[in-house]
Amino acid sequence: MSPRRVRAASDAVGRREEPLRITVDGEPVDGVAGQTIAGVLLAAGRLAWRRAPSGAPRGVFCGIGVCFDCLVTVGAERDVRACRRRARDGDVVTTQSRAAGDGESPDAFRGVGEGGEVPDGGAL
Repeated sequence: MSPRRVRAASDAVGRREEPLRITVDGEPVDGVAGQTIAGVLLAAGRLAWRRAPSGAPRGVFCGIGVCFDCLVTVGAERDVRACRRRARDGDVVTTQSRAAGDGESPDAFRGVGEGGEVPDGGAL
């Protein structure tokens, strides 16, 4: 898998470079139409956006909607799988933990490193 995106001019599907902006925990994040919420977050460098009951950071694990590790709240809809939901311009996304009604702080995962390492030596 390559980190490079296919340029719109050579995309056989006919994708357009249509920018969009979502808000995640009050912070604007830019993406491209057609990306999932998880894709927008990953492209912005956010590898994790919630915590498991153990306290371990969680983000995308399977990427196909089977594991439920990438759950977020979109608008008023809780437990949305970020890997399955296409981002829409203006979406308001809130990170969440496993406790009902419990949101995460916007800075909760700033310490997660590029390779998924966390300051205490754990891993994603």
